[in-house]
Amino acid sequence: MGFLIRLATTAVALWVTTLIVPGVDVTGRSGSDSALTLLIVALIFGVINAVLKPVIKVVGCVFYLLTLGLFALVVNALLFLLTDRIARALDLPFHVNGFWAAFWGAIVMAVVTWLISVVVPDSTGRR
Repeated sequence: MGFLIRLATTAVALWVTTLIVPGVDVTGRSGSDSALTLLIVALIFGVINAVLKPVIKVVGCVFYLLTLGLFALVVNALLFLLTDRIARALDLPFHVNGFWAAFWGAIVMAVVTWLISVVVPDSTGRR
């Protein structure tokens, strides 16, 4: 159940990101097509973050320390761009137009996901 909540949270955060950040778009033919695309892209984004982010943190810990954590913003943008590339390879109508769109998109995603997690309890019932 917790997985589905996190997937839905990420999909909603992606949707909000497409509304706020120019250059991050879902171009589905219908509302249900766009919703399905957002769910699939949220799944891709979750897998990328679960697999690559810990490895990048370990390998790049020196950069995180030297930049006082600002390197994390660049890593998140690059992971967002990777999500775009995989979505394009799967022929999904999700597009991120360049690094800056990915940079701001990753920030908006993080903030919206955090805000939703404050309101929606996790699988243990805690907020």
